[in-house]
This record gives sequence, C-alpha cells and structure tokens, in this order.
Amino acid sequence: MAKKIVKSRFYFEEGFQEHLAEVSTDSPKSWGDNDTLEIVGKPVSRIDGYDKVSGTAVYAFDKISPKMTYARTLRCPHPHAKIKSIDSKAAEKVQGVLKILTHKNAPKIPWYGMSYLFDPHLRFEGDEVAVVVAETEQIAEDALKLIQVEYEKLPFVTDAGAAMEDSAPQIHDSGNIAGGEPDRYSRGDIEEGFGAADFVQEDTFNTQVVIHNPTEVHCSTVNWDGDDLVVWDSTQGIFGVRDTVARSLKIPANKVRIIKKYMGGGFGAKLTTGKYTVMAALAARDIGRPVKIAVDRRAMNLAVGNRPDSVQTLKIGAKKDGTLTAISHSSYGAAGAYPSGAGCSWPARSMYQCPNVFTEDYTVFINAGPGRPFRAPGHPQGTFALDSILDDVAEKLDIDPMEFRLRNFAEQDQVSNQPYTSKLLKEAYEKGSQAIGWEKRRSPAGSDEGPIKSGIGMASQIWWGGGGPPAGATIRLNRDGSIRVIAGTQDIGTGTYTIMAQVAAEVLEIPMEKVEVILGDTAVAPYCGGSGGSTTAASVTPAVRNAAEKMKAKLISGAAAVLEVPENQLTYNDGVITDSNDGETRITISEIVRELREQVLITNGARGENPDGYSVQTFGAQFADVSVDTETGIVTVNRIVASHDIGRVLNRKTLENQFHGGMIQGMSYALMEERVIDQNTGKVLTTNLHNYKLPTVKDIPEMEIIIVSESDDMVNSTGVKGIGEPAIIPTAAAIANAVYNAIGVRIKSLPITPDKVLNALYG
Repeated sequence: MAKKIVKSRFYFEEGFQEHLAEVSTDSPKSWGDNDTLEIVGKPVSRIDGYDKVSGTAVYAFDKISPKMTYARTLRCPHPHAKIKSIDSKAAEKVQGVLKILTHKNAPKIPWYGMSYLFDPHLRFEGDEVAVVVAETEQIAEDALKLIQVEYEKLPFVTDAGAAMEDSAPQIHDSGNIAGGEPDRYSRGDIEEGFGAADFVQEDTFNTQVVIHNPTEVHCSTVNWDGDDLVVWDSTQGIFGVRDTVARSLKIPANKVRIIKKYMGGGFGAKLTTGKYTVMAALAARDIGRPVKIAVDRRAMNLAVGNRPDSVQTLKIGAKKDGTLTAISHSSYGAAGAYPSGAGCSWPARSMYQCPNVFTEDYTVFINAGPGRPFRAPGHPQGTFALDSILDDVAEKLDIDPMEFRLRNFAEQDQVSNQPYTSKLLKEAYEKGSQAIGWEKRRSPAGSDEGPIKSGIGMASQIWWGGGGPPAGATIRLNRDGSIRVIAGTQDIGTGTYTIMAQVAAEVLEIPMEKVEVILGDTAVAPYCGGSGGSTTAASVTPAVRNAAEKMKAKLISGAAAVLEVPENQLTYNDGVITDSNDGETRITISEIVRELREQVLITNGARGENPDGYSVQTFGAQFADVSVDTETGIVTVNRIVASHDIGRVLNRKTLENQFHGGMIQGMSYALMEERVIDQNTGKVLTTNLHNYKLPTVKDIPEMEIIIVSESDDMVNSTGVKGIGEPAIIPTAAAIANAVYNAIGVRIKSLPITPDKVLNALYG
C-alpha cells in the first residue's frame, strides 16, 4: 500500500489542528456528480437500529462486570473556595466503602493546564472534592454525606463582564482574561472602511450559556487485568482518552484499552477526557476490582461543559447600494473556571464579502463550570448577532435581506485568500427561499394584523467540516464473502456504523447484510481522530473506500491467479469476477478466498491529503416561519427550511436525522435553553431537566431539508463534508429575524422568551 507522511492541517471544533499524518498516495478519484452509486446516498436504515430500539445495545453506562463497584463524587457547594481541612474517617467506616480519594491521598495529576485532578483550590460549584468507591451506589452516596470538609469561602464572580473589571476576584493568578489578551484578527483598514460607508450601524447582542445535556450521562467503567486497563467510556475520542489516561497514570499507552460501542449523544462535551475516568482508574487499581462511575444529571449541569455566553458589539458600514465597506466585531464570553474558547467572530470574518474587517474576542474566566466545544463552537452565537444586524442594515437601506446577502457574496475565502473547493450557497438561497415562500414575508416588518403576527426570516451558514488525515480503516474478507470494516473512530449517535458499511458495500458490490462494522476500540482499530467538528464522515469514509478499493484490486489479482487469466481481462461485478473474453469463466469473491486457503484477506486503507491551496467549507441557509402572540409574547416556530451545500449525501435518512436534531437544538437555543446563575450566591439554579427548559414534541415545527450539492470532488475520495455543525448554525438567527419580521421590533438577546418579547413591544 502506497503511503507517505505529510503535514496535515484542518479545522477541528475550536481551531485549526496541524500534525503529521500518514496518508494514502493512491486514493481513488472522487465519486463525481455523474457516477451512479447503488448504495451510497440511499436512505438505508441504521444497521445498529435493532440493538438500540430493542434495548440490547450496551452503552458504557450499561456495562456491568463481575465484582463491580460503584463510585460517587463529592462536589464543591461553593462558587469559589479552598479546602481548609477534609476528614473522611467517618465515611471510611461505613460498611461497604472500599476507597475514598481526595487531594490528600491521590497523585498530583495536572489537569486543565492550570489545576490538578484533585485541587484544594475549588473554582466553581461542582468542582471535584472527593470520590467514594463502595459495594453499591447507595453506600457510596451515603458515605459522601459523612465526609467533613471545612471550606474557606472566597470572593467570586459569575458574570464575564464583571470578571473583566480590575476589582473583580481573581480566578487564576494569571488574571481573568484567558491568554492575557483577546484573540484579534484584521484585514484592510477598518477606519477607512467606515469612512467610505454611506451608512453605519452599531448594536450589541447577547447570547446565553447553554448546557449539552446528552441523553447518556458522562460515565466510565474501568477494569484492571493485571497491568492492563480496560475502560468502557462514553467518549467522542477513544484515542484521546487512551493517551490522557496513560499519561495521567504514567503507564504505557499500550496498557490502556478504550472501548466505546454506542453513545447517547455528546454534542462536543465528550471530546475531553473526564476527570471521573482517571479517578475511577486510580481507585480500581487500589481495590483490585472494576469501578463504574457516572456523572449525575445535576453535575452534568455544573461540571462537564457548556456553550459559553457572549456579549457582541457589531458595527457595520455599507454603501447605499448595499456593498459592505467595514465590519467590526468585539465580543467577550465566559470560559468558566478553566480554559475554553468563547470566541464567536468567525462568521464576521468570513461569511460575507468585506474588504475591511476587525474582530476581537475576549475569553473570560468566571467562577462557573468550564466551557467545552458545543456543536459549532462560536458560530451559533456569532451568526445570531451578524445576521441580525445585517437584516437591520438591509432594512435601513431599503434592500431585501436576501438581495443584501447576494450583493455581499464572498467568492473566495477572505481569511486564507484561497478559492473554495466548492460553494453552492447561491443555489441554497434560491431553493430555500422558494421552499419557505420568501415573497410572503411581511413588508414592512410587523405589518401583520391581529394579536398573532407571523413572520419569515433567514440566516446564512459557514463551517469547515472537511476533515482530513490521519484516518485509517481495515477490511477483512471472510471465506463466505462477508467483510468486517474496522476503524478507530466512534459512532456518537449519527449513524457512523451505517455510512461506513454503505461505502464498503458500494465498492465491493456486496449486500449491506454482509458488512459488519467495528468502531470504538483502541486495541483493534487503526487510528482515527475524535468525532467532532463535523469531520468524521469526511475523514474516515475515504479511508474505508481506500481499503475497499484495495480489497477489490487484491481480489482481481487473486482471480487472475486462480483462473490463469490476465488481470486486465477480468471484470468485477456484484462480487463476481468474470473473464470478459468469454463471459463464462467466473469466480465469486468467497471462492477466491477459499482457493487462496486463507481464512481472511486483509487490506488497510488511509485517507488521502486535503487539496493544497484550497479552502474547504460547508455553506447553507435556513429559513424560519414563526408566529408571535403579541398578547402573551409566546413565539411559535411553524416551519424551518434548511438549504445547504455539504458535498455528497452518504445516507439521506441519517442526514435528515442530523439535520432534524440540529434544527431542533437551534430552535431550543433560540427560544428556551439557558443556564441561570444566582449572582448573589454564585449557585446554578438550573440543574435538572425540569428547570432547564428544552423543547418537547409539541414544540417541534415542520422541517424541510434541501441539499443543493451532489458532491465536492476536490475535498476527498467520497466527496463528502460534515453536516453535524452546519445543521444548527443559522437556526437561531433565522428565527430571530423571523420574529423581527413578525413584530417589527428587534430582540437582541437569546433566548427569545415571552418576557423579552413583551418588553420589546410595550417597554
């Protein structure tokens, strides 16, 4: 197999990643628009569907081992404190308690880059204080209550704006600004840009902190077998967990095996190794028994991640004809107590054509749970503000909002100065606007009669999603003609098992039933990256195709040897290889394997390089139709149309699943979800799924999904780009613009709750 090592660079969640990667140098040409595919693209039901709906699927939370023990975590009740003393003697005496770990007896393992696994300096409500391992969950829970902790309460700050003040309590010695300064970007001359404008508008927008709250809580089940550690983990990155656990425990990586077969969602929160995993591994090693540890729902809302909030001030300069001359974007947002990105200016930098742009993003430490990547980090926030103010500017210039966006259409990547591998956003605008009935939007805004007013709005989307190497896949062919596809990625609930099977079945021309897919096991699978940033399909399916193409070539070679016919005289169709000269001499792939007297044939595939000198992006637009009750302030989303350019569709059914989830999550972000902290006590008030508002089935609107692209031939051999992030990015902004179109008053703060609507209407 021809391979080489290259420097690979692509965007993953919160920034560009650059690393060395082994790539295939003989990747097949991308499936083009005119290629007829039999299985790829079809709405195939999930091959793991039966396991999930029947309840036989084993998640990390379900894993039970012989002699299992259970761990519970004591968490800090204060937003900011230091442990003056801790006494666990009473808890240790409880029958069934096997181990208690605190900062006094646990190794001093670095965490967050500025703290430790157990740190006596506690910087948010929910920070880990102690772990109790016991024979049962109840014993562990009861023992937690007997641990005596004396805290020195410290001044706290839970608002990012307040935390930036000189007089604010310091969360870290380095100050409350992560990195000590904002992340700045500029091109052109921002002052000249505003000087050239005929019209300038400036406004400030706010977004809230929201919590991932996946269905399956964060959890690990750990078991030592001698010096070998096996971890069943609910994770989006098995190799990342392996390396963090090995490094923390100071053991070789080959002594750590991470397994993840199924997962009940993550949305980015599970890209990071949990403290709980290492704590459980430490305890399990001490007691010599497996340990199961899970984060309860309350702690899920305190300690394992969130989408940071934002306060964004945008200033837009434009000519009378609508041409943008300048965009200034300044924001700050809360990282929580430890490093996480709160920047949200990428849409302002890259979405619309503008020669003069300046952005600065402050990421601010506060005394609250740390942020983590959350489905398109920064983009839902930034798109809400940018597309809101653009609509306002368009209205002031008396230009239709759609036309305004077309007049500022960016033909190439303005940040990298590179052409796009593909961009079909104009097609997305056209088809989406037709589907929603753009001509029916209210003009002027708020002109609908009656107490219940309707409106239509839209917003644009840009996100990377092209993935890249390294990503590997192995295919094993059995004597009966069935195959096993093995890859070190993980299905996080998006249908990865199914699309991998479709690609392999397509190439080898065998039924889906003959394909088994093994994912999520560091001991048996070739390396793949974490499942985030909409990169999995774009990174791994080309590796699967590469392995399958090599298997097909190997089979043709084997057939030539068996039939004593030149390879170029053979044709491959539906798993049967035929001598094209006579059309009668033929052999099946299973017969080849038997003739070769091997139990299996194996090929290893790898993803190829990303195209050099091009920018890989996804594009799209979403359109929302809403009704606003001006007497109650309640916003009802009637319909959302998502029209996107995301390369090739591998499976229409799983694609729609992802889009539905993203659009519902975006609607929830627009109207409902919000973490609320009592500023007087620093306590989080929304720590369960009753107080933390989420949509129910009654809130779900009609949704339509339009894909305008057939393939992106340049991006990789399957022509696919990711859809997880694009699905959510423009939803909230489109709803906000629809609300404005309905009532004629701009709501500048998410979520758009009834009180905000009524205040905006009636002061």
